[in-house]
Amino acid sequence: MKEQDMFTVHIDGREYHYPSGTAYESIAADRQTDYENDILLVSRDGKLQELHKRLDRSCSLTLLTAKDKPGFQTYERSVILLFLKAVYDVAGTERLRRVVVEHSVSHALFIRVEGDITPDENLLALVEERMRALVNARLPITKRDMDTEDAVAFFREHSMPDKAGALRYRLGSQVNVYELDGFIDYFYGYMVPNTRYLKCFGLLPAGPDGLYLRLPAQQDPTTLGEFSPAAKVEQEQYAATMLIEKLGIASVGALNDWITRDRSSELILAQEAMMEKKIGDIAQEIARRSSVRFVMIAGPSSSGKTTFSHRLSTQLRACGLVPHAIATDNYFLNRDQTPKDENGQYDFECLEAMDVEGFNSDMLRLLSGETVELPRYNFKTGQREYNGDTLTLGENDILVIEGIHCLNDRFSHALPADKKYRVYISCLTTLNIDDHNRIPSTDARLLRRMTRDARTRGYSASATIGMWPSVRRGEEAHIFPYQDSADVVFNSALVYETSLLRPYIEPLLYGVERNDPAYAEARRLLKFLSYFLPVPADVVPLSSIAREFIGGSCYNV
Repeated sequence: MKEQDMFTVHIDGREYHYPSGTAYESIAADRQTDYENDILLVSRDGKLQELHKRLDRSCSLTLLTAKDKPGFQTYERSVILLFLKAVYDVAGTERLRRVVVEHSVSHALFIRVEGDITPDENLLALVEERMRALVNARLPITKRDMDTEDAVAFFREHSMPDKAGALRYRLGSQVNVYELDGFIDYFYGYMVPNTRYLKCFGLLPAGPDGLYLRLPAQQDPTTLGEFSPAAKVEQEQYAATMLIEKLGIASVGALNDWITRDRSSELILAQEAMMEKKIGDIAQEIARRSSVRFVMIAGPSSSGKTTFSHRLSTQLRACGLVPHAIATDNYFLNRDQTPKDENGQYDFECLEAMDVEGFNSDMLRLLSGETVELPRYNFKTGQREYNGDTLTLGENDILVIEGIHCLNDRFSHALPADKKYRVYISCLTTLNIDDHNRIPSTDARLLRRMTRDARTRGYSASATIGMWPSVRRGEEAHIFPYQDSADVVFNSALVYETSLLRPYIEPLLYGVERNDPAYAEARRLLKFLSYFLPVPADVVPLSSIAREFIGGSCYNV
């Protein structure tokens, strides 16, 4: 072989030589013994590549498993294709009208099935058996280009109007489709090269029209993740999805139709009215519980907690109550008392970083009618300060308390249970790209945070993406375990928000350089945003939760 036909490949600091045209799957196989889990994807000089792609230059490769976020997303996406192929094989296309991958829940995906079948244990046992057979057969998952117009026509013909609607707004003349044993589908993102990689999954029934597709935990891709769904959160997400579908907006194609028909203002105002009604209902419920003096609000990052607190306070005033805002951040311990994590960094998210006893003491004194001087935490000096901010509760006064530990009873352990009303707020996305390509709620919150970080802190997209895993770990440890203890779950997702955020975020993402560790994630998000037509901010109310991120809010957020 000629010397110029050989390429140099750097992997984990070592140098290897491979002939031109070598599949990345072959290179991964050579290095597999160095990895605990299956290699599913590679990153070539910062750009993700599927394993079926072939070497055409000297490069540096990073080999990715399901322990890496892009690898795990590839695994999840591929298992969805496997499930779809199996369920259509078992049930038959004539009995299935629609299969919708709705949302994630506790290391699983909730999937809704419409048609002349019931996804009970017997049917799911047959589907899982078929999935295992397809895995054992080691069938290829092939990727091919299809003319965009041909793809739109194909999916319309095969009763997938949601995919046809999404692809109708794609600018490229070609789209990629995947095929598994004759089953053709469109997916946003990468796939494994064949079914043998898909070893860990399970199925469980979920009511008369749904099922759970269980997945491994990213920390251990060889074992199914713990399954303990938060019932209240899932009920809220399901109800919100059904409500949006009544508006005729089940997918991004339908949203784009509203925008192209100049109905975006109507949609925005309808969404805001629905949200305001829900906030008003919560305020009325609190007012009916005459014993409540503490409204405890918690939720993950970029859920819109601050704006929600203001809007709830307005509605509480309309119910005859006098709300007072309390930010639990003001009860941080002084910096020299703050615990540190395993990396020696201050851990501001753990409960031990809070002056729990000081908070409980102040709240009990307020409850007993005393006048209390409230602290304000100075984040620059790392000290709590007292500047004469006093408060005395009157007969109709109520405290609206916001913080990540507000649903954890250890934080408010001294406060009587009947005096507390708990609210869990999160951005639970109801819109998907199409029936088989869901939009994770974490993506929606990341886009919100990126927009706000750039506006209020001058952070780059790379900085926000870089800190996001740490933020997520804090949520998993300190927020999500308590979400189902809430009296009410409030969904802050707005069906139009990705279209609204697109013009703000795209320039930030394009600023991420190829050699930046955040590059692959930035490119993924750019592709995701490209499915959405933009909408202007003009008609978005000043009180909208969206204003917390894009600016222009009538509140101090």
